[in-house]
Amino acid sequence: MEWHWQSFTQLSGADLYEVLAARQKVFLLEQKCLYLDIDGLDRDAHHLLGWRKVDGKRCLAAYLRCLRPGAKFAEMSLGRVLTTSGSRGAGIGIELMEKGITHARQQHPGHRIRISAQAHLQRFYAGFGFEAVSAPYDEDGILHVDMLR
Repeated sequence: MEWHWQSFTQLSGADLYEVLAARQKVFLLEQKCLYLDIDGLDRDAHHLLGWRKVDGKRCLAAYLRCLRPGAKFAEMSLGRVLTTSGSRGAGIGIELMEKGITHARQQHPGHRIRISAQAHLQRFYAGFGFEAVSAPYDEDGILHVDMLR
C-alpha cells in the first residue's frame, strides 16, 4: 500500500477523479444511497488516499477525508471512509482508520474526533476508541450513529 495525504489543491485531476468515482461506486451504487456526495466540504479537507498495485496498475484501494473543527461539526471529523470492493478483507480499513486518527490528532491536538458511522459498523469504530453519543438515526436510508473519540 502506498498512502498519501493531500489537501484539495494538491490533488491532481486524475486523483480527484479516482476519489469521486470510488465514492460514487461505494456510497451511491453499492449502498444504494441517493445523496449529494459533492457537499462543498472537500475543498477544506485533508484527503487520505491509499493506493495498491493490481496487475501493474495503480488503483485506489481506500480513502477518507479529515475535516478541521468547525467545518462540519464542532469537533474535527473523519468521513467518506471507504475501501473499494477489491480491497476489502485485507485489513486495509484498519490501517486507513489508524492513519486517519493519527493525522487528525497531529493536525488538531487536543480536539475530539466525531464520525457519523453506519450503525452496523459501530463495533469496528469502537475498536479505535469511538463511543456512540446518539441514538441510531436514518441518513439516506441507512441507520447511522454519531460517535466521538
